[in-house]
Amino acid sequence: MIIMVGDGMGPAYTSAYRYFQDNPDTEEIEQTVFDRLLVGMASTYPARESGYVTDSAASATALATGFKSYNGAIAVDINKRPLTTIMQMAKARGMSTGVAVTAQVNHATPAAFLTHNESRKNYEAIAADMLKSDADVILGGGRKYFSEALVSQFSAKGYQHITELAQLDSITQPKVLGLFAEVQLPWVIDDTDANTLSKLTQKSLDLLSQNEKGFVLLVEGSLIDWAGHNNDIATAMAEMQGFANAIEVVEQYIRQHPDTLLVVTADHNTGGLSIGANGEYQWDTKLPKGISASPASIATHAIAADDWQAGVNQQLGFDVNSTELQQLTNARMQGKSTLEVALKKIIDTRSYTGWTTSGHTGVDVQVFAMGPAADLFKGNQDNTHIAEKMMSLLPKVN
Repeated sequence: MIIMVGDGMGPAYTSAYRYFQDNPDTEEIEQTVFDRLLVGMASTYPARESGYVTDSAASATALATGFKSYNGAIAVDINKRPLTTIMQMAKARGMSTGVAVTAQVNHATPAAFLTHNESRKNYEAIAADMLKSDADVILGGGRKYFSEALVSQFSAKGYQHITELAQLDSITQPKVLGLFAEVQLPWVIDDTDANTLSKLTQKSLDLLSQNEKGFVLLVEGSLIDWAGHNNDIATAMAEMQGFANAIEVVEQYIRQHPDTLLVVTADHNTGGLSIGANGEYQWDTKLPKGISASPASIATHAIAADDWQAGVNQQLGFDVNSTELQQLTNARMQGKSTLEVALKKIIDTRSYTGWTTSGHTGVDVQVFAMGPAADLFKGNQDNTHIAEKMMSLLPKVN
């Protein structure tokens, strides 16, 4: 079983990605992997104490355990008691388990599948508890949270510890702890290799499938959410591309291993993205397609360079006009973060992209599935039902 989570990937993201990927030279609007695999929708609200808008921890707890909890909970109930996760159930059946993510491996979603904690913010404690999970594959970022002493404990337990993506090729057997960045992996839009999550996914499948009893794998496109929090459409679409590529890796795996189930969903919606804004009935995909670096990276280079205007135009893929140039000049004098915000406002205005919040919203999210029992996930359901259905498909305990 493979569960893939597009963190923050509300329905507007998959629609935007369809248009972002569209070939304007053809009459039809081409389908994406999300269009091919769509089967249903899911509600995401947390335990009633937390209202209607979930955070990643409560939603991941629901997807991992089948129970609602409070925002911030890592696989514990509202009384902070541990809840049994699908990964624990898989381990009890002799199956292998793994996580491959683009955030730190001890971030809310992977943490809720592998550990238990009363607060998602207890990063060091969660990292230490990952040792107890006995997961066969742990791949992502988060080096800063794993002390030398902790890494030594992982090594003593048989884990191969790697810190460079190039080292993945040398790993041919579980177990592996791969920590490829201090915190998050690079943004896809800034990365020379836009298929990092695909590589992590493929390696996870190669390693976990060695167990004849089967496996449960979590793959998260974590940074879709982070781009949404930043209200950054160009970076978000690049993250969607990276996640879509990873889903296609799993699609190919299932064609070769038809006894494998894939379920893809989002934990919640982030940013309140709208395709079209300011009263205009249009959305310009050509503009975000032409941006070659994240606004954060563009701002960093612009602050450091003397002849910064030419560099900004080149990385944006268009020449800013005199009014926009004045806005950027004023913002640059106030520092990187102010300049980054100014760049995103220009991108949004020109592309007719809208946002309602820098946080989460409470809209339902989509559910996608492929493989045996994919029909179970059709229609409307709660996120806890996704966990319950996947758990029901696990082998019986001997």
